[in-house]
Amino acid sequence: MKKVGIREVAQEANVSTATVSRVLNNRGYISQETRDKVQAAMKKLEYYPNDLARALYKKRTYTVGLIFPSNVHPFQAELIQDIEYLLSNQGYKVLLCNSLNNPEKEIAYLTMLKKNQVDGIIVGTHNKHIDGYKNTKLPVIAIDRDLGKNTATVSCDNYAGGQMAVQLLIDRGCKQILDIRGDSSIKLPANERTVAYRDLMKKYSLESHVLEVPFVLAADQKRQIIEDYLGSHPQIDGIFAGDDLLASLAIFYLETHHKKVPDDVKVIGFDGAKETLLYNPRLTTIRQPIEQIARTATEKLINEIKGQKETDQLKLPVTLFTGHTV
Repeated sequence: MKKVGIREVAQEANVSTATVSRVLNNRGYISQETRDKVQAAMKKLEYYPNDLARALYKKRTYTVGLIFPSNVHPFQAELIQDIEYLLSNQGYKVLLCNSLNNPEKEIAYLTMLKKNQVDGIIVGTHNKHIDGYKNTKLPVIAIDRDLGKNTATVSCDNYAGGQMAVQLLIDRGCKQILDIRGDSSIKLPANERTVAYRDLMKKYSLESHVLEVPFVLAADQKRQIIEDYLGSHPQIDGIFAGDDLLASLAIFYLETHHKKVPDDVKVIGFDGAKETLLYNPRLTTIRQPIEQIARTATEKLINEIKGQKETDQLKLPVTLFTGHTV
């Protein structure tokens, strides 16, 4: 079957190929009657414009790369879904790159996106020593990650969230509160959660207990670190977890070792993705404004693609979801 091109569309609509081209590229004056004739011919012949050719003409691919460590983690899955939806409404396609927390894989994906001439990149990974973002001329927006002066970062109000969580545990009578956090050597806005924790523990003259569990570890490795710590620190009566997965792992250990939550140990998480609260509605957590984070990151990226300079936005509001673990 012969491939349909603009010549066949022009013949069907009884116009010139130049007119079809102007309709496709929305250039110059075209009467509505002529526009309707061309579009009707395209529909009848099932003609679809060549996006690659149009990209070469406009010097834009209308493609955005997303680099995330996982598309199954509830928080990231919801964030990716919202970003893709918002970008599609603006006419952009998405290349989704799942780095699996592997820095080599992340570097390879970054190179691939550059080769595919994407218009910009949104990054939500937590790997160390990825220097490619500093040198790229592409617009890059980071979510809860500091990738250097050439990238804008979008994040929730981590300090307020940490303050809200720890104050709740203290108000409920906890004295030995454990802060389970990510790798402190990585520059993250989320580090402010621990700053808030330490500030409140100092304010109430309570001893600090901080356990680092790197985000890039597999779930079973995270579970082992948490179990080892809680097994050697039976005095812990409150836990502020850096994300809902860490909170769930802690709860699993406690309840399989005959400690009642919240009677013996109170636990609060961080993220509050819809999927998490659907399957674990008893979890008390600090909810990030996932849709607002996605919208802000998307808007900033599109603005940078258009040539505008964007700055960080680090204090999007958080809320408390009150379940039954505190």
